[in-house]
Amino acid sequence: MPTALVVFAAACAILALAGVAYRALCTFAGLRFLAAAAARPQSSFAPPVSIMKSLKGVDPHMYAAFRSHCLLDYPEYEVLFGVSDLQDPAVALVEQVQREFPNAALRVVHCPQVLGSNGKISCLAQALPHAKYEHVLVNDSDILVEPDFLRRVMWHFEDEPVGVVTTLYRAVAGSSIWSKVEAVGIDTDFMSGVLVARELEGGVRFALGATIATTKSVLAKIGGLESLVDVLGDDYELGARPAAAGYRVELADAVVETAVADYSWREFWQHQLRWARTNRDLRPSGYFGMIVTYGVAWAVLAAVAAPRAWWTWAVLAITLIARFAAALVLGRCLFRGAQVARNFWLIPLRDFVALGVWLASYFGNTVVWRGEKFRLQRGKLYPVS
Repeated sequence: MPTALVVFAAACAILALAGVAYRALCTFAGLRFLAAAAARPQSSFAPPVSIMKSLKGVDPHMYAAFRSHCLLDYPEYEVLFGVSDLQDPAVALVEQVQREFPNAALRVVHCPQVLGSNGKISCLAQALPHAKYEHVLVNDSDILVEPDFLRRVMWHFEDEPVGVVTTLYRAVAGSSIWSKVEAVGIDTDFMSGVLVARELEGGVRFALGATIATTKSVLAKIGGLESLVDVLGDDYELGARPAAAGYRVELADAVVETAVADYSWREFWQHQLRWARTNRDLRPSGYFGMIVTYGVAWAVLAAVAAPRAWWTWAVLAITLIARFAAALVLGRCLFRGAQVARNFWLIPLRDFVALGVWLASYFGNTVVWRGEKFRLQRGKLYPVS
């Protein structure tokens, strides 16, 4: 066997075994999070909240998501829907929910100005002055929540150093293969990465777009939402900037749900590349370290490069066991869903595709977002003509 192939196989095997260690850490971090949540004393603290959503177009399961926000077991809250165009089809869904829940405090806020390249933040910045309450919560338009969601998030603010509360989320796949691949990636990779970061960094220093609860005072201290109108990773920054200002960011034990679109291959690739380049831009060192998270892909490459070496097949077997075990523990125990078990067979494909995205992310800095092309530089978006 050529020496070069053996060396390549050995390198891939080392990366795969590093991936085994990473999956063990994922499982440990997930179980530690569950144990901490179970031991945490609950509080009755429930300040009034303004929930804000930016709307553009209709997302999968959007009506069910809106409806879930009208069924919250919480004493006082309102929901504001910011929209740049009052003829947007999402407005009709809001009106439908208003008819179903006439006593709910739901409002559509017209946000006609274009304040920057980030249309979502542009909308939210214009909607914020219309919010009645000091505490505000921002989440995406497709987020489905449980009735106790708001209580499990907002009681954290009883502790004054807390400036932001965020949550994990699980993905609901559509019918296309690429929708399922992305959902598996969210449930077994992205959320695992959040928990590992929490474990290694002694807490979270960022927020997730599924839930960003904060206050108007905190937003004012970090320069307001207007300071983010040209930033792509706005959810990350809405945790990172308060953390840098001395506030604590908490990860609540509520897990919300997001719908994954029925992507074509092209749409899936563009979406994954946007996420990858955003993460590379925000956390370059941590992003490079993700090279070890594609363990199945590295183990398969080692076995292909040196098929007659027993150790490459041993590494592949160990890697598959570790990968599937971590996915099962987190998917079933933390996210309480059967989707991961149903889509186990997609995990190797997910690892190979994710490795391809990781490599491609280093060759360029353009992203496609809602059909528009931008250049990403130091966290900011610049339209590409």
